[in-house]
Amino acid sequence: MAWALKLPLADEVIESGLVQDFDASLSGIGQELGAGAYSMSDVLALPIFKQEESNLPPDNDNKILPFQYVLCAATSPAVKLHDETLTYLNQGQSYEIRMLDNRKMGELPEITGKMVKSIIRVVFHDRRLQYTEHQQLEGWRWNRPGDRILDLDIPMSVGIVDPRANPTQLNTVEFLWDPSKRTSAFIQVHCISTEFTMRKHGGEKGVPFRIQIDTFKENEAGEYTEHLHSASCQIKVFKPKGADRKQKTDREKMEKRAPQEKEKYQPSYETTILTECSPWPEVTYVNNSPSPGFGSTHNSFPVAEGNGSPNHQPEPVAQVADNLLPTATPQESQQWLHRNRFSPFCRLFTNFSGADLLKLTREDVIQICGPADGIRLFNALKGRVVRPRLTIYVCQESQHAREQQHKHENGDGTSNTFFGVCLCVEDAEVYHAIYLEELTAVELTEKIAQLFNISPRQISQIFKQGPTGIHVLVSDEMIQNFQDEVCFVLDTMKAETSDGYHIILK
Repeated sequence: MAWALKLPLADEVIESGLVQDFDASLSGIGQELGAGAYSMSDVLALPIFKQEESNLPPDNDNKILPFQYVLCAATSPAVKLHDETLTYLNQGQSYEIRMLDNRKMGELPEITGKMVKSIIRVVFHDRRLQYTEHQQLEGWRWNRPGDRILDLDIPMSVGIVDPRANPTQLNTVEFLWDPSKRTSAFIQVHCISTEFTMRKHGGEKGVPFRIQIDTFKENEAGEYTEHLHSASCQIKVFKPKGADRKQKTDREKMEKRAPQEKEKYQPSYETTILTECSPWPEVTYVNNSPSPGFGSTHNSFPVAEGNGSPNHQPEPVAQVADNLLPTATPQESQQWLHRNRFSPFCRLFTNFSGADLLKLTREDVIQICGPADGIRLFNALKGRVVRPRLTIYVCQESQHAREQQHKHENGDGTSNTFFGVCLCVEDAEVYHAIYLEELTAVELTEKIAQLFNISPRQISQIFKQGPTGIHVLVSDEMIQNFQDEVCFVLDTMKAETSDGYHIILK
């Protein structure tokens, strides 16, 4: 009986002691986890976390993200988690991009109170299209003469200074802005995603674009070449109101999905935050001759000297082939890689001379740089020339035929032609090749003028001799329908209203 009484008593004593110890261990927990005393760094210092610490990517404390750019357009709800956001835009509609100063106290004091320069681009998202960007944009230019891919809506923009758009870069605009002031750039994208899709069966899926912003600070020479920050986002552009319909369709599709499926997708955000990316791979973002402005009253960029007449256009300059020579030093090879937009691979070829690079086989370059970049680099190293879009052959009409023609028309042997000083009579039956890339009347005029060593201003119009001898004005559309390697005999006719001449293609 005594043992029976002792056992419950012993259990009560043990239980009481355990409760007291547990209460004591809980005492003060509220104070320790209070807002003032709680520190996440103390938790991460526990041994359980130290084992995994080495597997985490190193945090670069010196990394500076001074700016943030926000596109005021909603993201699509039909984007899976961990995928990049996708934003739909309407063609030609103005969208605000807020340029925000994201610097911490004391960061980048050298730009405090100074302007920075930002360049906004619309580029291709797909790598396949990135490597044919020049051809794609040129094709768009021919189909949409006089239009731009990207424009700034100046009246709606706030805080931008000296906005510029280079007529040869249809997808790029640039401007200066003060980070300490409110700045919003309103952009308009005029191309649509389906314009760059291969036409097959109709209803083709449009290609995605990227909006990329690169920002630079001023160097000691007053040029905006020192890179500060780059960010981009993925977009698709639809015909007017098409983006709204697409957004509504995506939203309705998501509402029909099961709750478990919805958890796999991102919510739709009211604005799109551009994420950090590498700067656009170009040698320099500053042209020595400034791009034409939008009519801004500010002039922060250097102004070109010379004739300021709006009608004055510089004479076309022939492009010089940039072929890498075997005698190039490693430093010169690095410069060649930069000029030809192979900057990401400069480190790989740091000690390569021109001879070293030229010895690489096609397979070597593809293995080093990947298929797309490798083929592009191999073609550049070997100096492959891209076939022109159109080749035509022209010949000066023979002196005898021209004299007979003018004698019949004018009643004498006087010839109204300037070809006599351009080509020898012996060259009259020799054909000359003219290579056209832009397929425009302006380009044809310049090429003919260059061939005969005259000024393009001396050529008033170009006509093609049609049925019954009529003269049909040569337009861009007519040139685009010329057969490749077509032959023409050139004749001239004095212009009635000027000192120039008309060219007649027979």
